[in-house]
Amino acid sequence: MSLGQYVVGMRATPEITIPIRLGSSSVGGPIPVRLAADLRRLIGETVLSPGDPVPSSRALAAHLGISRGSVVAAYDQLLAEGYLSASPGRSTVVNPQLRRVHPRRSRPVGPARATPRRMLDLSPGRPWAVDVVGPAWKAAWRQASSAPVDAVVPALGLPELRRAWCEHLRRMRAVVHDPTHLAVTGGGREGFTLLLLALAGGTPSRLRVGVEEPGYPSLRRVPALLGATVVPLAVDERGLRVTDLPTGSDAPDLLLVTPSHQYPLGGSLPIDRRQRLLEWARRHDVVIVEDDYDSELRYTSAPLPALAALDDPVDGKVVLLGTLSKILTPALATGFLALPAWLVPAVAEARADLGQPVGMVTQRAVANYLGSGALRLHTQRMRNRYRRRRTHVVAALTGIPGARVHPMDGGLHAVLETARPEDEVVAELAAAGIAVSPLSQYWSGSGSSGIVFGFGAASDAELEHALSLITTIAASPEPGLDASSAP
Repeated sequence: MSLGQYVVGMRATPEITIPIRLGSSSVGGPIPVRLAADLRRLIGETVLSPGDPVPSSRALAAHLGISRGSVVAAYDQLLAEGYLSASPGRSTVVNPQLRRVHPRRSRPVGPARATPRRMLDLSPGRPWAVDVVGPAWKAAWRQASSAPVDAVVPALGLPELRRAWCEHLRRMRAVVHDPTHLAVTGGGREGFTLLLLALAGGTPSRLRVGVEEPGYPSLRRVPALLGATVVPLAVDERGLRVTDLPTGSDAPDLLLVTPSHQYPLGGSLPIDRRQRLLEWARRHDVVIVEDDYDSELRYTSAPLPALAALDDPVDGKVVLLGTLSKILTPALATGFLALPAWLVPAVAEARADLGQPVGMVTQRAVANYLGSGALRLHTQRMRNRYRRRRTHVVAALTGIPGARVHPMDGGLHAVLETARPEDEVVAELAAAGIAVSPLSQYWSGSGSSGIVFGFGAASDAELEHALSLITTIAASPEPGLDASSAP
């Protein structure tokens, strides 16, 4: 009898029998995935109820004839999803708070429905995080967790992390900053919120904030949530249209911009526009927030120097905002603000009021990882991986009838304008099990019709499957836009 057909009644306690049927689930793939799916099914069917113990990993592995590591991996996945709960010295149990984490849905009356299709999430900007955990990563965290934890985290961050980050910026982005001018943040949105509060003296509703149109939705929402006035500013294929920026009393107090890789359309602001942008900011006393979200992931040339590299680090106008979410993993929720000297006191005061959101152990681990040079090596590996992905995506999307591919010089996503209605394309892809973003959501008003999808986090097989569906569903049945492709 093969493993996929093996059936075992595993007694977790004298009162509970757990029938495990590896292979009977609609979920295929590795053994840990199948085992997790079977346990998830049993919990959903209340064969296992909140508070019930599950077998030890050693006992279940012995009864199923599989490795203990496969059982541990399945249990770890269910712990992360909230289906199981574990604590030191006690058995692993079905989460007693399961109904809060995963509320039961009422069953429909009538014929049984087919098992829901597993969705492949191609949300833009998600990196390939599988290869993050390696010897350097483990060593960084091991060293960080073994250090004393009785110290207070400084408001702007650990000095060793700020030094390591400044050295990384000098090497990778040509930005030279004093470490005392860098603030550690809890990611992009948290850092942007901190800056808005600092600039407005705690009253961000009085600010006017310029944003690119189209632009990154999550950061664009921050000023509005704080009550600030949002001013959309047009972009073209080369990035922000600097000659169209408002002047005088119409100029914003702050401008959020992505000069190295405009999001989502992909343009890179040329040097003449960068210089004019800096002159405009000085003339109208505008603070520029340079969102450096994935600037190191450039495929057609070397990474461009940051806009901040052209500005004065003492009395300049550019604040460099960055995170590790695109090059490593969003799970870290760690970023930075590289500030001109004149802004440091205001940011330090706001941070003292809000508190430092990144814990001591995390800051030490990131400092160790940066200081070892591991991030630079990881970035190079990921750039090579994503470059191959980008080439494959461009080849697949080229020539789709009635569609246009935007330039893909860098980043982790592709933009495809379609002649077909956007909502139809998104809905049909969702019905086929592929989740993408509508292009129109990147505009505050009306915008182009199409889709935006990420190619970083999917496996090679998943991406191949998704591209075959996208090329079929996005194609226009009638002549539409002239098809074109990224170079």
